[in-house]
Amino acid sequence: MIGHNKLKERALRNKAVQEEYEALKPEFGLLREMLKARNKAGLSQANVAERMGTKAPAITRLESSLTSGQHSPSIATLKKYAEAVGCHLEIKFIH
Repeated sequence: MIGHNKLKERALRNKAVQEEYEALKPEFGLLREMLKARNKAGLSQANVAERMGTKAPAITRLESSLTSGQHSPSIATLKKYAEAVGCHLEIKFIH
């Protein structure tokens, strides 16, 4: 069985895969931060959903949408998520 790192290494040899991987870095970075904040707060998706006034499947869709590149959550949604996990949202343009 091939491990994740070896599979990733092989896939990234393909220029098209490498370009798509690079294009999705911001989304994966945001997802990592969201999951880190939720875990640090000790909350499940259902807990976050309750705090945001929604249902758990909506949080599942929100978190998974970032890995698919199919949907970009609104700033208002990200702000609600941040507040639900005890954080604040900060957006920066970096040169």
